[in-house]
Amino acid sequence: MKGSFRIGSVRGVALRAHWSVPLIMLLFAYGLARRTMPGFAPGQAPVVYAAAGVVGALLLLMSLVVHEMAHALTARRAGIPVRDVTLWALGGLTRMDRPATAGAACAVAVSGPFASLLLGGIGVGVAAGVEASLGWRVPVAVLGWLGGVNLLLGVFNLLPAAPLDGGRVLQALLWWRTGDRERAQRAAGRSGQIVGMALAALGWLAFVKGMSGGLWLMVIGLFVAGTAAAERRWAELFMALRGVRVAEAMSSPVVAGPDWLTVDRFLSEVAAQAGHSVLPLLDFEGHPSGVVRMRRLGRVVRAAGVAACTGCGDPGVAVHARRARRAAELRPGAPRHRGWPANPGHGRRPPRRHPHRSRHRPVSPEPPKSVSRRPRRPAAAPAPTGHIGREHAARTAGNHCGGGGIGLEHSVLSILEHTVLPTYDVDRNACR
Repeated sequence: MKGSFRIGSVRGVALRAHWSVPLIMLLFAYGLARRTMPGFAPGQAPVVYAAAGVVGALLLLMSLVVHEMAHALTARRAGIPVRDVTLWALGGLTRMDRPATAGAACAVAVSGPFASLLLGGIGVGVAAGVEASLGWRVPVAVLGWLGGVNLLLGVFNLLPAAPLDGGRVLQALLWWRTGDRERAQRAAGRSGQIVGMALAALGWLAFVKGMSGGLWLMVIGLFVAGTAAAERRWAELFMALRGVRVAEAMSSPVVAGPDWLTVDRFLSEVAAQAGHSVLPLLDFEGHPSGVVRMRRLGRVVRAAGVAACTGCGDPGVAVHARRARRAAELRPGAPRHRGWPANPGHGRRPPRRHPHRSRHRPVSPEPPKSVSRRPRRPAAAPAPTGHIGREHAARTAGNHCGGGGIGLEHSVLSILEHTVLPTYDVDRNACR
């Protein structure tokens, strides 16, 4: 998630926090100190309420971590790769690959609410025991509040609405029943839209009647409805592309541009005529060397103040494909290096023969995530504007995992299935 930073790891799973987490924790601490604690344990000093508010907010944050780690560790036990866990304003999300079976999906979804309900029961039980034996009013109030919140969130997440955990359970059951993952996801998304709009309506009514918590419920409901709609559209896309082959989805010939052209010539001779938002690049041997996004290229050029490159008469001021997150520099005498390896994480960068920087600023062509390198064969340099036939493009195209080439006979879904779609559980978001 953008705007997040790493705060540690649990059992090998990276733990990250969004910038909104400190803000929401401060709001919880303030609410506990000003309203909740004085109501449960009146007659205490303000500093006691402040300390109780901070402790309660931190314990709630730890509860969120436990919930998300339940998702993550259950997924790892099921053989599902887990990327990281991120905490944010509405709870947390766990990024992982899609489960391979309905049983695994159901187990991962149930684990989070189960952990929350378990924590809630422990909190309420310990609070009752402390009150009966020691009579400590403030600790009892903190533990009782924490237990109640965990019980509430555990039950709330079991609502049968995607992207909540209950929606994941519903999707897994429908998947097991019908054998169709996408149809089950579409049904869970439709249920999520209905439940989300109902929650938003209830929140609005509560807010109109003077209950400030209704505004928060309305925000959560709108979030659930919006995310469920996105999941439903994604499922419908998968269903629509069933049986569609790569050859049917590709244009012929595939328009491409040489990677040695100047930026000015590339924009005027290739991009303007092609009219595409993304264009592949070819090296001198006619092999794909990268892809470049027109919007990003134009944005960087405008930011650098070189809408029309002053050095475009020099053929050395060229568009080059570089390593991911490394800009291609526009400078006189830039080396005409070869393109990308199949795995962007391997291979060596071209040597920097000209360490000095000119007034030309870098642009950022994208690495060819869908381009797989092949053994080089001597070939003549392609024309300034080129075309790749569908056969050649399909032979050199790899999947999103950096694997082997995708042929014309492969399904378009073989590409999309490697794309991770983030889906969220409100308050305890699990992204699968």
